[in-house]
Amino acid sequence: MRYDELGANDREGVIAQDVPAEAGPLSLQRLWGIFIACILLLGLLGLLGFSLIRAHQGSMGIGDEVPDFILTTFSGEQIAIGDLEGQVVVINFWASWCMPCEHEAPIFEQAYQMYKDRGVVFLGVNYADTEREARAYLKKYGITYPNGPDLGTRISQAFRTSGVPETFIIGPDNRLADVRIGPYTALMEIVEAVENVLRH
Repeated sequence: MRYDELGANDREGVIAQDVPAEAGPLSLQRLWGIFIACILLLGLLGLLGFSLIRAHQGSMGIGDEVPDFILTTFSGEQIAIGDLEGQVVVINFWASWCMPCEHEAPIFEQAYQMYKDRGVVFLGVNYADTEREARAYLKKYGITYPNGPDLGTRISQAFRTSGVPETFIIGPDNRLADVRIGPYTALMEIVEAVENVLRH
């Protein structure tokens, strides 16, 4: 039977069958899905923008004033960088999953033992790690100078680090005196960097 031969009631039934359910108004559930997807997209774009800004800024430069921060160590001690003004401070960013960090860990402990009675402060900042793995790493390499987690990566963001390991040596004037991107390969490399800061 042709469509034009159908009665009015039959025609309405055919139209109702041909119209898909999706053609109706958007359901509340679908609207929420679209809203959440937009929020996630905006968050991703924001993160990308922040990363591009950091990449454009690059690492901190020699002579830059050191950003203010407080490191809470694994033993619960709070160390404020502002309280260390007047001393040379060596800050090493590391992670237990970082192979180059493992090679320089014993070197840093040796350097700390050499300078701990000469007014040089060593601090370790654990980046993007678990506390269990970080503690095991410190125990494995016999690290005794203060170390703490970089909660929320706030400290590494303040220093604009690009990865691990990275080491920043701060002069007594609370300004950056030396930067090492990548690992130290020998004790004398750290000694030379620290001595150079002490001489100035």
